[in-house]
Amino acid sequence: MAEILERDGYKVKIKVEVPASQVEQTYHTVLSNYASRVKVPGFRPGKAPAKVIEAKIGKESLLDEVKEVLRDETFPKAARELSLLPVGAKVLEEQLTFGEPFVYTVEVENYPEVKLPDWRSFKLEVETPELTDEVVNKALEDLRGRYGEMVAVDREVQATDHVFIETEDGGRFPVVMENAQPHVREALLGKKAGDEVLVPVKDGETIVREVKTRVLEVKALQLPELDDEFAKTVGEENLESLLAKVRETLKAQLERETAKAKASQLLDKLAEAIEVEIPPTMQMREEQGLLESLAEDLQEQNLNLGEYLEQLEKDGKLEEFKQSLSQSAIKRLRRSLAVEALADELKTALSQEEFDEFLAELARSYRTTPSRLQSELGRDTLARLRIQRLHDKALFEAVQILAS
Repeated sequence: MAEILERDGYKVKIKVEVPASQVEQTYHTVLSNYASRVKVPGFRPGKAPAKVIEAKIGKESLLDEVKEVLRDETFPKAARELSLLPVGAKVLEEQLTFGEPFVYTVEVENYPEVKLPDWRSFKLEVETPELTDEVVNKALEDLRGRYGEMVAVDREVQATDHVFIETEDGGRFPVVMENAQPHVREALLGKKAGDEVLVPVKDGETIVREVKTRVLEVKALQLPELDDEFAKTVGEENLESLLAKVRETLKAQLERETAKAKASQLLDKLAEAIEVEIPPTMQMREEQGLLESLAEDLQEQNLNLGEYLEQLEKDGKLEEFKQSLSQSAIKRLRRSLAVEALADELKTALSQEEFDEFLAELARSYRTTPSRLQSELGRDTLARLRIQRLHDKALFEAVQILAS
């Protein structure tokens, strides 16, 4: 039996009473478990009398363990019975006398209630970018670039060329000018096939030596003509059809980007305007999650989180870091709680077909199959992705409501 004694915001004080019969049964179970494990001189394993085990372990210790077992068994059931979603709990009082019910009181940090603002009155100040000829021409050039080929040219090296060089020790290397280090790019720009040049080798910002290098070949990207033949190459009937397809694709892309920007702005406004009390345990867990992410980032740089925090303390910046961590955790929680409340209000639902389509698209972006992706992600990550997808859908639904 469970009842709510007090409720103050997210704090809920409850009392749970466990029948004496369940207490007795649990006591005998705990005692039996000890009897099967504890070695008692003069008795075979599991054959020592209960009184002997009680004397060896101590009745108070046994009762303490019984309390723990009973709390673990009954508290989740009590929370469900009282329609609570605990994010933290602290035992305030407990009383156990053998042969009587076990009674305990708990202060629960309940999942916070969120009051949404009148979001339907929000004004979202996001402009849809104009689909200009410049944007279309840039997309066409990018498309031509994907179908272009590198051909040898008899001219000076330019910034977008591929250059093949030979060093004085006979080594031959390709150099992609756009990706080359600045000092290498500077040395090769303006040179032609057959030219010799000294290419600096740097250690940090210091030139340690120069390598005598000969330019073997210069290649440039040759783009296909923008005509009906090229249109057929990319799957369209003619150039007119290709231009229409590119415009249609760009328009849809701009609309998606605008909707995404509006959804982000809406979430910012919701997170700022909701009324909610965030339980300390909830905030602490969020801060811990942020610290774990920071630790992973530092590890990639061969740094240790503990040493990083020690250095902050030496520099007098630890308190500033803690405040920033707290603010980041609160901001993330407010955003999460806001969109969750929005999805509840709109009764947003995500079908299995919609989620499967999302996973298929995600798998394509990672160049893998949906089944392999799901296997690699695991159940917990998939569950988080599903919730994220549901929340994204709720935001877009709200954006559509505001636009209507």
